[in-house]
Amino acid sequence: MPDLASVGVLAPEILLPRVADEAKWAVIACDQYTSQPEVWEETDRLVGAAPSTLRIVLPEVYLSEAAQRVPRIHETMRAYAQTVLTSSVRGMILTQRRTESGPRRGLLLAVDLEEYDFSPGSTSRVRATEGTILARIPARTQVRRGALLECPHVMLLVDDPAKTLIEPLYARLHAQRPLYDVELLQGMGHLTGWAVEDASDLAAAAAALCALDAARGDAPLFAVGDGNHSLAAARACWLEIKAALPPEEAAVHPARWALCEVVNLHDPALRFAPIHRVLTGLAPTCLAALEQRLASAASGAGNDVQLVTAAGQRTYPGLPVQVLQPLLDEFLAAHPAAALDYVHGDEAARALGRRPDACALLLPAPDKFALFPAIAKGPLPRKAFSMGEAHEKRCYFECRRIG
Repeated sequence: MPDLASVGVLAPEILLPRVADEAKWAVIACDQYTSQPEVWEETDRLVGAAPSTLRIVLPEVYLSEAAQRVPRIHETMRAYAQTVLTSSVRGMILTQRRTESGPRRGLLLAVDLEEYDFSPGSTSRVRATEGTILARIPARTQVRRGALLECPHVMLLVDDPAKTLIEPLYARLHAQRPLYDVELLQGMGHLTGWAVEDASDLAAAAAALCALDAARGDAPLFAVGDGNHSLAAARACWLEIKAALPPEEAAVHPARWALCEVVNLHDPALRFAPIHRVLTGLAPTCLAALEQRLASAASGAGNDVQLVTAAGQRTYPGLPVQVLQPLLDEFLAAHPAAALDYVHGDEAARALGRRPDACALLLPAPDKFALFPAIAKGPLPRKAFSMGEAHEKRCYFECRRIG
């Protein structure tokens, strides 16, 4: 009989909030709107004094304030564990998120961090889809190290063209217990969840995962679509904890697992969007040097990249992200006054690129079905794609004890 543990999966105890306003409890993933602090300021204003996941995560726009914010985050976790959160599910959660492309469906479960490896050349069941920026991990480990709770925004992709894992559970929605049904703040869509606790449903999920694992070849079972740096931080913290434990305690310690939402690559509502590049701090001579580099690297065949500046727009054909990202890294090393940010949304990137000392590089939409074959050969460059736009990312809602 196949079981979840054989593929590095756990159906855990999941905590949900008892709050008067669930919309204020749920906020968007911490790595969004890093160039738009006004969005997070508005989130803070809307949440006010209400219990909110905003108070137990560290938005990346505030990473420089981690030393001051992390102790408050840990204190709030302890308070919420006593007064706000309650044990609601022992199993998994079916999720449905309304997006502009339709209802995106997912399955919340926990993955074994022993099965995750983001390093190039990894053959693990859970792998990064893109390059991991090691400098971004320490701030995330500050939040998780010593934390009582985890509150995830990690989304994993599974390549399931026959729709054997998630979709059959949705066919049995009539038998699943409703958990939450909330209209999200700031136009983020609608979020609904149902408990998956029946032994037969969990066994069916285990059988589907075992079959997918057996057929995956060189590809991963799960590819990290969103939240790779948070998952990398979770693994780093687990390795610290594991080093001080005897094997029998390490085998069952709750920090060994990370709560994640699994989404089928073949879900029709799962849309891949580009992540654009915005450079700031550019003197006129810097911008001219960048344009020369772009022109010399463009091959003229597909993968058109649009450069937007205060002076106008031009197109460089034949600049795949595998070529563009190393080019930008070299440019930044040669021009230390310049800075690079990653921006979702065409209009947001264009507006930022039109500033006098800036430019934006707009990338084309990637082919999602090319992802798993590519990952079998190694991770893509960082920020190679986005699963939808910023407002369609995972919102924090469910929690799990890891302390």
